[in-house]
Amino acid sequence: MRLRLLAGAAAIVCAPWITVAAAQAQTPATAPVVRPSAADAPGPDGLTPQAAYFDADVLTREGDVVSADSVPGGRVLARFQQHTLRAGQVTYDLAGGTASATDHAELVDPDGNVIYANLLELNSDLKAGVAVDFATRMANGASLMAATAVRRSETVNELNYAVFTPCPLCNADGSHRTPSISIQAEQVIQNEDLRAILYHNAVFKVGGVPVFYLPFFAHPDPTVERASGFLVPLLNYDEGRGLSFEQPYLLVVSPSEDWLFSPQINSRVAPLLNAQWRRRFADGTIVARGGYTYARNFGDFDINGDGVDDTVAPLAEENRSYLLAHGRFDPDGPWRWGFTAERTSDKTLFDRYDVISPYQDNGLYYGDQRRLISQLYAERQTGRSYLSVAAFSLQSLRVSVPNLDAPGLNIFESDNSLPIVGPLVDARWEPSAPVFGGRLRLHGSAVSLTRDAYVGGPVLRPEIIPTGSTLGLPGVDSRRITGQAEWRRILTSAAGLRWEPFIDVRADLYSISDLPPMMGVDSATVTRGRATAGLDVSYPLIRRFGGADLVLEPTAQLSLSTPADLDPRIPNEDSQTLELDETTLFRIDRFPGQDLYEGGLRLTAGTRATLNWDGGRQASLFIGRSLRADEEPAFLTPLPDAPTQLYDPSGLAAKSSDWVVQGSFSPSNRIRGWGHATLDSSGSIRRAEASIDGRWGRRNQGSLTYIVDRSDPLKQLNPYPNPFDPAGPPIQQSLNRNYEFVQLAAQQFIKGNWGVAVTGIVDLERNLITRSEVGMLFDDDCFRFELGFRRDNTRVRPSGPSEGVYVRLNLATFGGSGYGQSDRRW
Repeated sequence: MRLRLLAGAAAIVCAPWITVAAAQAQTPATAPVVRPSAADAPGPDGLTPQAAYFDADVLTREGDVVSADSVPGGRVLARFQQHTLRAGQVTYDLAGGTASATDHAELVDPDGNVIYANLLELNSDLKAGVAVDFATRMANGASLMAATAVRRSETVNELNYAVFTPCPLCNADGSHRTPSISIQAEQVIQNEDLRAILYHNAVFKVGGVPVFYLPFFAHPDPTVERASGFLVPLLNYDEGRGLSFEQPYLLVVSPSEDWLFSPQINSRVAPLLNAQWRRRFADGTIVARGGYTYARNFGDFDINGDGVDDTVAPLAEENRSYLLAHGRFDPDGPWRWGFTAERTSDKTLFDRYDVISPYQDNGLYYGDQRRLISQLYAERQTGRSYLSVAAFSLQSLRVSVPNLDAPGLNIFESDNSLPIVGPLVDARWEPSAPVFGGRLRLHGSAVSLTRDAYVGGPVLRPEIIPTGSTLGLPGVDSRRITGQAEWRRILTSAAGLRWEPFIDVRADLYSISDLPPMMGVDSATVTRGRATAGLDVSYPLIRRFGGADLVLEPTAQLSLSTPADLDPRIPNEDSQTLELDETTLFRIDRFPGQDLYEGGLRLTAGTRATLNWDGGRQASLFIGRSLRADEEPAFLTPLPDAPTQLYDPSGLAAKSSDWVVQGSFSPSNRIRGWGHATLDSSGSIRRAEASIDGRWGRRNQGSLTYIVDRSDPLKQLNPYPNPFDPAGPPIQQSLNRNYEFVQLAAQQFIKGNWGVAVTGIVDLERNLITRSEVGMLFDDDCFRFELGFRRDNTRVRPSGPSEGVYVRLNLATFGGSGYGQSDRRW
């Protein structure tokens, strides 16, 4: 009997229904029925709360009770209280608001949840009072079925011989499908006060096969956005930590506040206690995340390979912790403010304990790769103006000198070499009315930077870098105020030629202190200015041929500026990197900051060709370059390996800039690619990046990315003293900044929902696979499981190369441990 009822419930879910139009073909009786005291406004379906609508073959009314029936094979359609009910027979009490239905009843509530039953009794709230062969499909895709269902009270529903699954039960053709994950129980109680579903004698099934039994089990109601409970655990193996198990637990304090506790238990080292606090306020949010352990440092500290740690101090147990917090508040009005607080006690704590996603972009300013930022900022924005005020400090986790023999002895970038910034002010304003027929923009900025430790290039110009020892020298401090005004006007001829004249003026005031002794002065005040006038010309052309549109967009810019006044005393804090691309090539100021700028006569030209086919297919290519009247040696930077030698990382120091080549293609909706490169005058690649993504089959996909940097022309090994054995031979290590990587990520399904997943990063400079993962996966609409092997060869890991097994589990409705993770817990 139990098996028959459960099979019947599943059949109800998958059975095709006769449409209302088919029922109407039997000469239906269609009539709205209104309760006597209708007064409220109509709902989305056009009916007031006191009204009901019926579409049936036979419709009768006795007092307040309306009965609707259908011919064999037909169905009744009834709408009341924003609910839709379909069944062979329907009875509705207009006065009490109760209803009953038989013969394949289907009830849809305003939230999209669907209830199926052969017999359905509804109370005045239109909740199922009694149901036989009950099944419900929730708005999120989960299904709950039972032989019988009874509503015991306003907040308690009881289901007997029930099955719950978050997975689809029907194939595309309507046939029954065995769910990947399901829970079958002798009794299920849905308690709305607890916002939980309770199971008695629960059997867990995977692919229809029983795998686990619990006499009692509970999880949050799937309609609950957040509820206290356990997340899916994390399990992996690392050579330094050994076997690692992490069991997260979510504690929901209120609808606007929760805590996440996630202790990491390790077999070889002390546990790491992780916690996260989230709070939503009326006008903002705060997220604070941290971890703590009391343990000794661990890693590879053996330089000579004799099994003895070559450390200056013993590796004693210490307090070790981290904090990652951010907040943002956006009250009514033009102002908003926020903060980030990011610090760690150890440079390698995140790497040793594999802390998840420690480097995130929060706040107004972002720390770059492997740098933490703590900041406080405020912004004011209107339709015509913008103002921001901020202050921040940085903590670096970068390796400045890697130790290939003992990665635990890597030398890290000093935090004292990084500046403390504050305040940093940026303001923009433009008038609402045109100025001389064009658009005027005013821009102002100010910044103060303080640095404790001495830093040479690329911050300092080669002319002022001391040739002798810099030990004990302070860092150069600077303060800057900049004002800038730009005017542009767009003119278009009848032939479509676009002319855009522009004028730009700017002035800078610098105050610099703690200059190197060779300058003869400790501080200096520097002023400079620049005026620019120019013209942008573009002439877009389009032609259609062979079922495709060809668009040509030639663009040229001629600009004349006063000579650039690049005083060598001004440190380069904000213009050390420059990415030449289609956008930056035509800017007046191509450097990202204010410390470097261009002057003189310049001509920039480029052309973009775009081919658009039918069906959304397209390909485009841009080629451009800039020419200047005079060379600009101030753009040259000392080589990392040889400070006395200079090179051009910007590609703008010579009379001819690098060539900029940029393109993209998408021959179908399953393949797309793009690429960007800068080439010097000889045609050699200075920088390049290219990527291609593809999808094949229903879920197979892959991506391949290539990136290279050849801007540093010198490649040599640089000997440096061994800090732990000064009398020993020096360590040979290249400080060359060039790099070349290939990154691959792909998944291929082999049979049904089973497949393999591969990711990897190859360092072509060192001929080394820095990171790799190979695993088996199972994935369907509600369940993803991965089991595989990983290896990490990145230089920053103190334990050297690490390898181990990883397990990733992601369950629909219950939450996950890697991708698409929700706040629902089990």
